[in-house]
Amino acid sequence: MFMITVILSIKILNSDDCPITEHTVIRYVAKTPGRTAKPENASDHRLALLVPYRERFEELLEFVPYIHNFINRQHISHDIFILNQVDGYRFNRASLINVGYLQVKSSYDYIAMHDVDLLPLNDNLSYAFPKQPYHLAAPNLHPRYHYAKFIGGILLINREQFNLVDGLSNNYWGWGLEDDEFFVRLKEANLNITRPENITTGINNTFRHIHGKERKRDTVKCHNQREVTRKRDRKTGLHNIKYEVTSWKNMTIDDVPFTIINIKLDCDFNKTPWCNCTAKSNTVTNKNKETKSLK
Repeated sequence: MFMITVILSIKILNSDDCPITEHTVIRYVAKTPGRTAKPENASDHRLALLVPYRERFEELLEFVPYIHNFINRQHISHDIFILNQVDGYRFNRASLINVGYLQVKSSYDYIAMHDVDLLPLNDNLSYAFPKQPYHLAAPNLHPRYHYAKFIGGILLINREQFNLVDGLSNNYWGWGLEDDEFFVRLKEANLNITRPENITTGINNTFRHIHGKERKRDTVKCHNQREVTRKRDRKTGLHNIKYEVTSWKNMTIDDVPFTIINIKLDCDFNKTPWCNCTAKSNTVTNKNKETKSLK
């Protein structure tokens, strides 16, 4: 097997001579394409973990080996896909998930829409194939969000159901509300959102949230964003997401394989001008603003 090895150590991460910044290109052990080894006695269904991502280096280092080992203990065939947004627009979690799904759907039976900063602690949290949408990070278990309609953090849904609701809305640039809109889509499709039962842990010890306090969320609202994103979106979804996949990279962290999909999203300023709240016109030059691809 052909391999290119680049050494990355804690010493390098802490070095003043070679600091890791938010725009650092991440290089690990690049391998020829291949899937995660199938666990012994694995289930017949294949799971794709779709992880929207931008500039969360430290969280990615911890997330990949942790979640792989957690799911492996449940004997579930799975692969991890880091959906890295490399355009110059505001972060769009929902659109990244739509793109990731379209890229991998032919090989997987269900997906986990999974935040990179949320780690399950209780082994009774199941990543098994869901007959109905399964919200793993339930409001009574999530360390931060406790409202009844919350379905963010970690949600498992099978391929048939994700197709049925046309995926997620593409209107949500910046932080928040895309999962609330998805909740309405599921309800209108008469899908029953299920959650873990008989979990003896609670909001303080079921998950670990590794989102640093110093990292600020992009909560800015501009143009008519607030008005539009408070409503059910019946115009966008899987069927009309516009994007370019610039590259696929197969990598490992601590010998755990995962795949980076570098994605450029497209913004129609006539429909969602809030994809860049600093724009003064309908034309934005992205060449100087693009996030580095993960190579």
